[in-house]
Amino acid sequence: MEKKIKLDDVARLAGVSKATASRVLNHRGYLSQKTIDKVHQAMEDLNYRPNAIARQLYKQETMLVGLIFPTINNPYFAQLEAALEKCLYNEGYRAVMGNSENNAKKEENYLQLLLDRQLDGLIVGAHNPEIPAYHKTSLPIVSIERVVSNQVPVVSADNYEGGRLATQRLLDDGCQHIIHTNYPGGFASPNQARESAYRDLMSQNDRPAIVYQVPFDEPEAQKLVRIRKIFEEHPEVDGIFADNDTNARLALTAATEAGRRCPEDIKIIGFDGADMTRLLLPELTTIQQPIQEMAEAAVELLKEKIAGEPAVQYRTLPVKLVEGTTA
Repeated sequence: MEKKIKLDDVARLAGVSKATASRVLNHRGYLSQKTIDKVHQAMEDLNYRPNAIARQLYKQETMLVGLIFPTINNPYFAQLEAALEKCLYNEGYRAVMGNSENNAKKEENYLQLLLDRQLDGLIVGAHNPEIPAYHKTSLPIVSIERVVSNQVPVVSADNYEGGRLATQRLLDDGCQHIIHTNYPGGFASPNQARESAYRDLMSQNDRPAIVYQVPFDEPEAQKLVRIRKIFEEHPEVDGIFADNDTNARLALTAATEAGRRCPEDIKIIGFDGADMTRLLLPELTTIQQPIQEMAEAAVELLKEKIAGEPAVQYRTLPVKLVEGTTA
């Protein structure tokens, strides 16, 4: 039978007294950063989770939920976080928002809030699945559009259907040379299904599939450099299926720079369809994700996990093509 790890074991490994270890856990009194780090490291090494925190998580709810997303400087994430905050509020929760900026250390710090400061749960959409805590914790965590661990349920739009709708629309419009932008291969995200659909339809229509990899966390100026290469290296391109609306907007910029008219010379379709994008770029034809419904589903799954009930591992919601004038 596996030995149950106690606070005494943590204190012994950290080389401090049990009282000091307890003060670290409860954030009481002055403690040096060195002492705090030693106790946290011992907890990590022993995979120790205090019973008091477990009781708080599952029985004595704090009614606080953390939201970890890459940035709010993106219409999709801004609208998603706003929808989550409203859904949580309607369920009696308060949201603690933390933008990770794709910094793994920063994301780990927010996870520590769940472990040490007794948040009831986390809803995440950041890009760092290699963080160990995601893979060995059974605490209430739900992910949106990101695969962070087999233990964390995922809420996602129907990315494959979205990719199929976008590619088929370009084919129906007569495009012969369609290029797709997406995350680098190997990035664990449901977004990759958009590329899978694109490749399937191009194959079915006996046309080459060409994908330009555009990392999400690159500065926009660097993304534009990558997208300009589409027109430099493939002047025959007459259709672009961008994996998000930001890249679609950059594709419009690059097309104009290359002297290509849209939609006369080239047709462009995006993906996301956030309200702010529709307001600022109403001409963009795009695949719209059901952001409000995704937020509601994530909160519902998180409530199930907080209650200790089994949660489904994957929930997929329908998308739709929103007409503009770029395709």
